[in-house]
Amino acid sequence: MTADEPEANEYPRPDGGPAVQWADEESAAEPDAPTTSTTTDAATFVGEDLRIGYSGTDEPVLDDESIRVPPGRVTALVGPNGSGKSTLLKGLATQLPLDTGRVLVDGEDAHTLDSKALARRLGLLSQENISPDSTSVEQLVAHGRYPHRGFFERTSEADRAAIDRAIELAGVDHLRGRAVGSLSGGQRQLVWIAMVLAQETDVLLLDEPTTFLDLHHQLEVMEIVETLRDESETTVVLVLHDIEQAARHADHLVALRDGSVYARGPPADVLTEDLLADVFRVETTVTETPEGPSVTPLSPLHE
Repeated sequence: MTADEPEANEYPRPDGGPAVQWADEESAAEPDAPTTSTTTDAATFVGEDLRIGYSGTDEPVLDDESIRVPPGRVTALVGPNGSGKSTLLKGLATQLPLDTGRVLVDGEDAHTLDSKALARRLGLLSQENISPDSTSVEQLVAHGRYPHRGFFERTSEADRAAIDRAIELAGVDHLRGRAVGSLSGGQRQLVWIAMVLAQETDVLLLDEPTTFLDLHHQLEVMEIVETLRDESETTVVLVLHDIEQAARHADHLVALRDGSVYARGPPADVLTEDLLADVFRVETTVTETPEGPSVTPLSPLHE
């Protein structure tokens, strides 16, 4: 198999005021307001009145929650394990059915779009990514172009340019000819990111993209996210467990607790000692730095 002819069924298709707003305030019933000025060219991305759950369970994970992310900026979903971060992201990506509500990409209901039309607008990197070990890096990245081609169409010059740009941005050009199965975990994650970058979507969703990576590869991933924001005005939503990463690299935070949006706003307003105690059940000290709030965990809090 060549990079010009990836098999469409071999890989998962990605069918994708400054004050903090607290969940018990009247303003929290409304979608998030942008926290920074943005250009009108960036895509808007909204989830309205979302009720999301899993089959076989009586209660939803999220019930009647709304989120409006700032266009062209980086929004991080944060919260403890089981708070609903990944469930919210999967619902926004149409990977989980909505019991109620809708997801809007530039004002258009995502659930009315066919899979290719949606994948041209919305990219998703999930936590579970599988490909044959013998697949080359270039072949895998080329698969990201499937939404832009007909079933029998070969790779065009535009496709090739997009593949090259994605490989360069992800910093994996030196791995282009390597088999995916021969790569380290960090290298493999960068290659999967390159694949979703090759889709060239206006909205990009990343589910815990830095989990299990060493510090070097974590920083590489976050550099890619910042470049997307700064150079292409991509609207990025990602789930992060690392509070320091969220504080430093995100423009907007949405903190979740027990399936509800607890707070939303700029990192400096959201990441307070009180919120960290309420949401994460930890005692901390929070210090303002030029790079954003710096959080020092002190001890777990017990009931």
